Amino acid sequence: MGLIGLGIAVGLAALGVGLGQGMAASAGLSGMARQPENSDNIRQGLLLSLVFPELVFLLTFVLGILMMVLGASIK
Repeated sequence: MGLIGLGIAVGLAALGVGLGQGMAASAGLSGMARQPENSDNIRQGLLLSLVFPELVFLLTFVLGILMMVLGASIK
């Protein structure tokens, strides 16, 4: 049962991160198209907005794996 929970948690985290990063990339590229002179500033903000959700996903994945391993060793 724990593996199903891990799969659901990681799957929902990946879904949320994918949607969030897609929306951020869309807004960033739209901003660059509208104001090409500010593309350097927009690119910096875009990269930061892509890094933080990815960190959340990686933390979810690592914590899920740790919970799975530690849960198996307790039994």
